[in-house]
Amino acid sequence: MDFSIKAFDTKNTITSAKTGCVAVAVFENKKLSQAAKALDKGGEITAALKSGDITGKPGSTLMLRGVSDSAAARVLLVGMGSDETISEKSFTSAVSATLKAFASIGATDAIIALPMADVKDRDASWAVRCVVITANELAFRTDAQKSKKDPAPAGVRKVTLATDASAQVKTAMAQAIAIANGMNLTKELGNLSANVCTPTYLANTAKELAAEFNFGVEVLERKQLEALKMGSFLSVTNGSEQPPKFIVLKHMGGKAKDAPVVLIGKGITFDTGGISIKAGPGMDEMKYDMCGAGSVLGTFRAIGEMGLKLNVIGIVAACENMPSGRATKPGDIVTSMNGLTIEVLNTDAEGRLVLCDALTYAERFNPAVVVDIATLTGACIVALGHHNTGLFTRSDDKHEALAAELLAAGKQASDTAWRLPVEEIYNDQLKSNFADLANIGTPGGASVTAACFLENFTRKYTWAHLDIAGTAWKTGAAKGATGRPVPLLSTFLINRT
Repeated sequence: MDFSIKAFDTKNTITSAKTGCVAVAVFENKKLSQAAKALDKGGEITAALKSGDITGKPGSTLMLRGVSDSAAARVLLVGMGSDETISEKSFTSAVSATLKAFASIGATDAIIALPMADVKDRDASWAVRCVVITANELAFRTDAQKSKKDPAPAGVRKVTLATDASAQVKTAMAQAIAIANGMNLTKELGNLSANVCTPTYLANTAKELAAEFNFGVEVLERKQLEALKMGSFLSVTNGSEQPPKFIVLKHMGGKAKDAPVVLIGKGITFDTGGISIKAGPGMDEMKYDMCGAGSVLGTFRAIGEMGLKLNVIGIVAACENMPSGRATKPGDIVTSMNGLTIEVLNTDAEGRLVLCDALTYAERFNPAVVVDIATLTGACIVALGHHNTGLFTRSDDKHEALAAELLAAGKQASDTAWRLPVEEIYNDQLKSNFADLANIGTPGGASVTAACFLENFTRKYTWAHLDIAGTAWKTGAAKGATGRPVPLLSTFLINRT
């Protein structure tokens, strides 16, 4: 879908706009938005409200044809809830309903003239981003691997947003389009079957991004990882026929001497649990265990399109976790890149074994901050459900500032996170009689002990961990990758420029 912005005024009025459809807001108390009032000189909109044909509830719609004071072929009335306080939820529902209605009409262009600047605690830039991201969500298709594709959607393909055409709003639109494209890549990678989306496939995707956006790229193979003594990462790959890939992307858009932001993604392209094998039902969804890696690649897609003036390093540690005669066994002890030994009590706690070596590798970049992203624990879903990503950091001043940045970016992007603790006392649950650390903790606070395990490998820089187990994909009838937390990460990086 193509988007543009136009500010209507007394010379270029909304009533004179020739288009296939114009969407305007109405409210539950039968009041009209300013754009709706301008189109209601003949009283058709007021009559529709009085008749009860539309209630004004958020997301309700009514299509009118032949509105006497509009040059548009159709006028779509869209419920917006209360006129006193337009909530973010009401606006989002209205946008979704508008775009769904546009998809089913015989017009190729339309105008959205909803009250973009009137959402509580939001501005027009946020509203524009909301429209673009929502349109992207509705248009995204999951039929990439079907022999017969789903019918191509018809309806509106060009949308004009009636709002302030300031440089700030235009920039917000360009950023939103880039973020939407990044989300699409993340969703496409997540939805691919694991026999296609292998570690090698992720590495090739990174190389394609590098070629398109002039990133630096390096893919480390098994022998290089052995030379680096990444014994923890390599222990996860032992049971798989697929070779591991350690992918490093570099977007050097800032000043040469500026310390980079490092993003690290967990890239388990399929997780059987290894010898600690998972139960069969739902195991197909373990193709989504690379969504942390997918979000790093999607974020790089976004910042490459934006040409972001910031130095960003992306690290993807990619492999499969499979059972075989070569697989790591419960009770095995492995040595990580930084020299700490780890007792593998459960081979299904493999994400932290992959990430810990990637976190050590990140030291060489002298990073400003490091953020790792991983579908790490089912316990995070128990704690936060599917609404918030889990955010973990230490509690000193630098980490408090980083946590505040990430939380604010999540709120700004409507891709929210919730902070959980990282405290030394939780390390007591990770003690082993035979190694420096166990890879799982004693019962209780499993998402926290997983983060605390990672914290042991991050003490030379400022770090945060995002557990996206509950937000990276949906299950059931709506099964599919969500593209989160690409909006959070992209906004976080934009705010640092």
